[in-house]
Amino acid sequence: MVVEPLPVRGRIRNERREEAALSMRIRSTVTLGVVVLALVASGCTIQAGSSSTASPATGAPSGSALPPTDEPVAAVAANALPAVVNVTTDVFSPSGGTGQGVGTGFIVRPDGIVVTNCHVVEGATKITVFTSAKHPDRFDARVIGGDCEHDLAVLKIDAADLPTLSLGNSADLVLGQDVVAIGYALALEGGPTVTAGIVSSLDRTVQVQDPNCDVCRNFTRTYSSVIQTDAAINHGNSGGPLLNMQGQVVGINSAGADTAQSIGFAIAIDSAKSAIQQAIDSPLAPTGYLGVQTADVTSALAMQLGLQVQDGAYVIGTTQGGPADDAGIKAGDVITTVDGHAVTNTTDLGNILADLQPGNTVPVEVDRTGQQLTFNVTLDARPYPTQLP
Repeated sequence: MVVEPLPVRGRIRNERREEAALSMRIRSTVTLGVVVLALVASGCTIQAGSSSTASPATGAPSGSALPPTDEPVAAVAANALPAVVNVTTDVFSPSGGTGQGVGTGFIVRPDGIVVTNCHVVEGATKITVFTSAKHPDRFDARVIGGDCEHDLAVLKIDAADLPTLSLGNSADLVLGQDVVAIGYALALEGGPTVTAGIVSSLDRTVQVQDPNCDVCRNFTRTYSSVIQTDAAINHGNSGGPLLNMQGQVVGINSAGADTAQSIGFAIAIDSAKSAIQQAIDSPLAPTGYLGVQTADVTSALAMQLGLQVQDGAYVIGTTQGGPADDAGIKAGDVITTVDGHAVTNTTDLGNILADLQPGNTVPVEVDRTGQQLTFNVTLDARPYPTQLP
């Protein structure tokens, strides 16, 4: 089964890291459960399953930036917090239900360019960004680029005049240097968490298994030249900034160790700069999004479920409030045509949608227990592309 069939250009990868000499666990920021592995990608799942009732705003910030201060860590936090955001995702669970995940991101351009981890948005059917103000602004977001092999995603929100963080030079870091990590640890209410520590090691190579990464060799990603820090990095921190004492981003928080104390890992910002710039210069174009989870109709499936058709895209579930859901398409329907094009399987559906634009209203024909129905669906923009450059 697939979450909204995708064009045959590939799929996006989701990563976590593991240090070979350590026996740790890695947490996934938006996977629908904590995967017991060697390291833990520092994310947090709010709720998963078909009965999910959690609102994306559950883990949204409600705090405010600290007042001006001469205390170094507090000063860095006060300056950085307005540009740190909460990234909340809606995702399908394997059972066909939905859940919400929480991660972190930071704004690098005032027109709404946000950097986060790829695994924060992996498989998302909807991406929402909340600012860290006391009364947070809320924006829909979509992925415009990144490098999922190295756990980087770049998002775009429709906004202007936003506060930003500047990118520093991770090559200038030295052992023992003070750093500050900010993120939405454990999806706790009350705003982001600020932790401080030092650079514990440089140039680490960490491997992390990711069962959701279809294109990773053996479902394992390898992070090279990562920064190790003793600044606490917990579930929900993924994608947040690791800052030097000048308030510049020197790393992207990605993994923490559950079975060891004071060990966290951040992607060195120098290795991410080119992918961030590429996403800004050549953003991925938005494509049509229907908001369905589907499976191929086969003769076996048709017999098992008593379907009246022998091919098509069987709807396992729809994104709540998504285009298909709003139009009246339901789980159990079989999509047979979209915009006049025949749909024989999920691949057909993905390829048809890839050629359509957000805002297009198209007829979608379905078979519902032998009854042929047509729904006019206004497409949204796909939040997560099929492949990042």
